[in-house]
Amino acid sequence: MDKNKFAINPPMGWNSYDYYDTTVTEMDVRNNAIYMAEHLKKHGWEYIVVDIQWYAYGTGSKRDQYQYIPFSKMAMDEYGRLLPCPERFPCSENGKGFAPLAEEIHRLGLKFGIHIMRGIPREAAHRHLPILGSKHTANEIADPSSICSWNPDMYGIRPDVSGAQEYYNSILKLYASWGVDFIKCDDICRMDMPSAKKEIELLHNAIVNTGREIVLSLSPGPAKLSEAWQYETYANMWRITDDFWDKWELLLQMFERCEHWQYHVGEGCFPDCDMLPVGKLGKGFGKERDTNFTKEEQKTMMTLWCLFRSPMMLGAELTKLDDWTFSLITNDDVLKLLTVSRNARQVRRDEYTAIWRADDCSQKCSYLALFHLSGEHTIEVSAKELGLETFVGKQLTELWTKESIKENSDHLTITLPEHGVSLFQIKTI
Repeated sequence: MDKNKFAINPPMGWNSYDYYDTTVTEMDVRNNAIYMAEHLKKHGWEYIVVDIQWYAYGTGSKRDQYQYIPFSKMAMDEYGRLLPCPERFPCSENGKGFAPLAEEIHRLGLKFGIHIMRGIPREAAHRHLPILGSKHTANEIADPSSICSWNPDMYGIRPDVSGAQEYYNSILKLYASWGVDFIKCDDICRMDMPSAKKEIELLHNAIVNTGREIVLSLSPGPAKLSEAWQYETYANMWRITDDFWDKWELLLQMFERCEHWQYHVGEGCFPDCDMLPVGKLGKGFGKERDTNFTKEEQKTMMTLWCLFRSPMMLGAELTKLDDWTFSLITNDDVLKLLTVSRNARQVRRDEYTAIWRADDCSQKCSYLALFHLSGEHTIEVSAKELGLETFVGKQLTELWTKESIKENSDHLTITLPEHGVSLFQIKTI
């Protein structure tokens, strides 16, 4: 199975975390899936991903004290494999796991994904549970010194001992039987623990072993640029930032991060700018709220993610999308960059301006994005700076406004609002 053949374009979908945190339920997932199928699927959105602690009881009940309740009760089978909590996911009763929910999502023409943590449940190790397909037990492969600094659920795995690969094989076999199409593995991407690098390989091997086409997404970032080969070889997407939220200073940092990773975007291999915090957010964190990004900042974010060809995961509660946000995430002229643009490069970045360009895979046009970061509102760029001979004889179509201009010089001058963007398709007339 070649991972670069079934995920040739950046995955697009919805993830439950930004709105629900640890509290998402079966009904919440179903409602968002139905909305996506009816309104967003035709624009390329197709993955429905259940994020962290779908296996835990009592999630959110002590949110004023903990995001993750220390050593909470977890649903688990006799082989130490986590199962959906039946209190929130009643479809999982009688050993069905996520299979009924995944089947329903597949019937809608969508794909289903889940979040997992690196390693093996601590409870499985403490109880010396057997590992399916191995003579070894959970305590023999668990490494008590390899723990996540922010989540108490798991021990890392000793990757070179017998039973380690078999454990990852066992959980991926279970997920594949449920119909899972996407795995987001956490506490692994930035390789905080020495075993994480090797555990990425174990996960990849386990996915290949299933024979099912499953996207592997690694979190959290920032990913290590020095480990680019490891990510590209064993994963489909990897986070280049820590959790991304709706703060301008975090969005501003992404221009530098994308610049560092711009040479590592390819078929089946996508540096991940993280989720899109648009629309309604935060209910699971204690209070529902609207995104803090201005409309111009949201357009800037969408433009950079699409031109860079980052995976696109919506964080909003989809059933509460307002008309403007809906128009933002369904602009097909902008979204098409995820599939048709290539070789996106940052050609200028300073205190005031960022300029990106990209080719079109048809070679019949190119793309230009001008970003206003701060200070002066007018941006001037020369054709030479973009690798073009001239703008004369070119038609420039702004993909957000649909307006076309014909420039009659070798320089283009654009006035933008604060934190605004213009995105042009450039064609020869």
